[in-house]
Amino acid sequence: MSFLNFLFGSTNSDCIKTINSTDYKVAIATKNIQLVDVRTPNEFSRGAISKAVNIDFFNTTVFENAFNKFNKEAPMYIYCQSGMRSRKAANKLAKMGFTNIIDLKGGYMAYA
Repeated sequence: MSFLNFLFGSTNSDCIKTINSTDYKVAIATKNIQLVDVRTPNEFSRGAISKAVNIDFFNTTVFENAFNKFNKEAPMYIYCQSGMRSRKAANKLAKMGFTNIIDLKGGYMAYA
């Protein structure tokens, strides 16, 4: 285990990709996508990416129950405000069995 993995929790980097806002916008332009905003409902209400579902990262019970309803094999696009929470969410999703997680680099701030 590397020192960074020890500090930040190990990640299954094979299933998590972080992409910039330009590539993210292109990727989510398709019709049937799994797009989740992991910010708080208050943050979400102030602006979000069209078609995003809000699942609060900090509400652990709701988080796990809500994500268990998604297809774990299909691409899962996630984002937060700045990219920190979505990185933690991505690691959690990888542990839950998601195999293709795409995280927005810089979060909603970079997107908007």
